[in-house]
Amino acid sequence: MKLRRMLAVWAAKVTEKICVHIFHRQGVTWAGKIALWICPSILQELAGQVRRAVFAVCGTNGKTTVNNLLCTALEAEGYQVICNHTGSNMLNGVAAAFALGARVNGELCADYACIEIDEVSTRKVFRYFQPDYMVLTNLFRDQLDRYGEIDLTMKILDRVMRMAPRMKLIVNGDDPLSAYLAMESGNEFVTYGISERVNTDTQTKEIREGRFCRNCGAKLLYRFYHYGQLGDYLCPGCGFRRPVIHYEAQKVKVGNGIAFTVEDKRIRSEQRGFYNVYNILAAYAAVRTGGGNAGQFRQALARFQPKNGRMEEFRIRGRRIVLNLAKNPTGFNQNIEVMVKDPLPKELIVVINDNDQDGADISWLWDVDFERLKGVDTGTVTASGIRCRDLGLRLKYAGIRSELEPDVEKAVRRYMEKGSRDLYVLVNYTALSDTRKLLKRICFAD
Repeated sequence: MKLRRMLAVWAAKVTEKICVHIFHRQGVTWAGKIALWICPSILQELAGQVRRAVFAVCGTNGKTTVNNLLCTALEAEGYQVICNHTGSNMLNGVAAAFALGARVNGELCADYACIEIDEVSTRKVFRYFQPDYMVLTNLFRDQLDRYGEIDLTMKILDRVMRMAPRMKLIVNGDDPLSAYLAMESGNEFVTYGISERVNTDTQTKEIREGRFCRNCGAKLLYRFYHYGQLGDYLCPGCGFRRPVIHYEAQKVKVGNGIAFTVEDKRIRSEQRGFYNVYNILAAYAAVRTGGGNAGQFRQALARFQPKNGRMEEFRIRGRRIVLNLAKNPTGFNQNIEVMVKDPLPKELIVVINDNDQDGADISWLWDVDFERLKGVDTGTVTASGIRCRDLGLRLKYAGIRSELEPDVEKAVRRYMEKGSRDLYVLVNYTALSDTRKLLKRICFAD
């Protein structure tokens, strides 16, 4: 068995290098696929070699940021960590994280593993190993073709939680859907959340998916919302309510950067967007729950740079270009919130594709609160991607004038020729990789 594992590790490493250096692709998915083909038990064997704990990071939004920050924070405490940094979070990507992180002798030297897992893929991954901890960030409607409504995702997560009864859950207590799952699972759980009103904007028209009690169906009462269905909630029908919060963010400040206090530590970050308070808080709660003292957390956060198109910044000819993945109504609304609070003049390119990973059903665009852009100095707004005409129509009904350019490279080049402002580029799944490569190429040539 060890010989097969060694061969699988070698093959994965060679495959990844060939894909990167010859085909200029990440190669992670192929590396994992080949490793599993050579040694079907490689995930079980390597995960079993992790000395302290395996974290699974799940949820609709924020998985990649939380997972990478958790890894960075554990490494700052001196631990060796395996992590799928690229966000390849299905079975092959998870297998690749372990295979590529192993030594050439087929052995793994790691204290922790931080593994982002797509919610649907948990059913396959958990057959090989059960994590010690699961971080559950939130549950929003996402990719209707693949997930359907939220009920399907919740049923899958409920099933895998029962597959791993000793797995401890680290849950966003402000999300009634996540909290309900944790309470019903029978697993031990801890919570993180924000117990004070932060957002005083009452103009938002965003859709709140989880407004009804999962236990009895009554409409939840809210003391306040943060965004989406996140907030301080109570069911008047059965008494279901927001649980006690173990890791509580207090004195939250959001603007050009964010700051909050947790466990008497003042946490500061240059990252923008209220949703990043949750991402940072989730990683902090995971470190503490998993046995770390978080003594180096602030230093790790100061060094942490978002990657893979998660509020990733590029500087081209003195202009700031911000690339971010936005794949569902809640994600888009939070990106719009960041733009609203950015006082600098800016332009916007939105790229919408409908490839297999994106889903052909893009009706969710009508649930995005694009109307809020009317009060923002956005200069030129460009609708790009395969479904740019659908997006252009949605923007027209929102009262936003836009230009159509299906080719994102042409849209960016046009901005480079004529634009003088900062640029936000919001993309869905399959547009992310190519757009990021384009921006890196332009940045390198500049």
